[in-house]
Amino acid sequence: MQPEVERELILKCRSGGAQFYEPLVRAYEASGLRLAMGMLGNGDDARDALQDAFVKAYTSLDRFDSKRSFGPWFFQILRNQCRDMIRSRQSRGKLEVRDERLEFRPADFEDGPERARQRRAATEVLWDGLARIGEEHREILVLKELEGFRYSEIAKILDLPEGTVASRLYHARNALKSALDEMGVSPFEG
Repeated sequence: MQPEVERELILKCRSGGAQFYEPLVRAYEASGLRLAMGMLGNGDDARDALQDAFVKAYTSLDRFDSKRSFGPWFFQILRNQCRDMIRSRQSRGKLEVRDERLEFRPADFEDGPERARQRRAATEVLWDGLARIGEEHREILVLKELEGFRYSEIAKILDLPEGTVASRLYHARNALKSALDEMGVSPFEG
């Protein structure tokens, strides 16, 4: 979504036009769900975190700096929501269970059934690999590799210097590669 369109929608929301929040939700819903799923590993928890984050963002719009982009600000709220859920899980002793997988990208309708099967299998392997690495690594990989954020955007979301983002991403990629190696999977297999 274009920054000027976001700003206009936010201004209308601040003026009492709650219906203008829906386009922002639609613009960030899919990528937010992937981020939450990457952090939480559970579809139901991911949807709950996403919904709670949208509510928190909406109720905080009056404090939002409209000179900034909405996306990184929202993803920071979502990230904090996911971390709160993880802490809550840990305090209750609940084990993280992956009960559902989300597709990273919509399937191409021109793909045949074999290609769709391969895509599902690769997605499963990637989720299994992501589940084996730490939260910090998983989070940064989802932001960069799955959502395509630039280093500067990730730095804003995670409140880190860009150099630290680059370093963490390097280590996260190595951690995922090690996890895939332990699973007997080469990321470069065709």
